[in-house]
Amino acid sequence: MTIGKQLGSRIRIIRKQQNRTLEEIAKYCGFTKSLLSKIENGVTTPPISTLMKIAQALGVTVSDLLEENKIDGTVYTPSESYLDESRWIQTEKGYSFYAFGASRQDKIMQPYYFVAKKGEIKSHSLSHDGEEFLFILAGEMKYRVSNTEYTLTPGDTLYFSSLEKHTLTPLTDEVRYVAVFAVKPE
Repeated sequence: MTIGKQLGSRIRIIRKQQNRTLEEIAKYCGFTKSLLSKIENGVTTPPISTLMKIAQALGVTVSDLLEENKIDGTVYTPSESYLDESRWIQTEKGYSFYAFGASRQDKIMQPYYFVAKKGEIKSHSLSHDGEEFLFILAGEMKYRVSNTEYTLTPGDTLYFSSLEKHTLTPLTDEVRYVAVFAVKPE
């Protein structure tokens, strides 16, 4: 089973365990029932902002959607885990990501490793709950937060409210960066 199908299957299982309909969750998230069905069936893999909306609608975390076997305590990720890009999730928006520590339950932040390729990123604006921190590892990109555009190169960082509309445009063939998303616990 592909990662996209596993993700969709976990979303469907959690939704059905809660006795909730496709329509109810889609309406809460602000998108169509058809899109949610495609996600659940592994036909499309959503961007992180959409996963965050689905997780919020279901009352779970994004890592609950990505990983079914949860643990307490320290989560060790050897480099071969994230260097094997077959373990990454390829989104419909043209970038791929790896979620570090997805198996850790009850966390307040979620770190990701992203790869965005020039010419593959579909123009889209993101907005979701929480805050984000970006650290550029390789490549160069323009990153717009609200009305300000930043040109980011290796070693540059950005910290902002995720509620502000944000978008990225790779300037080099490939951009690699770490992003940490955090949502204040309720």
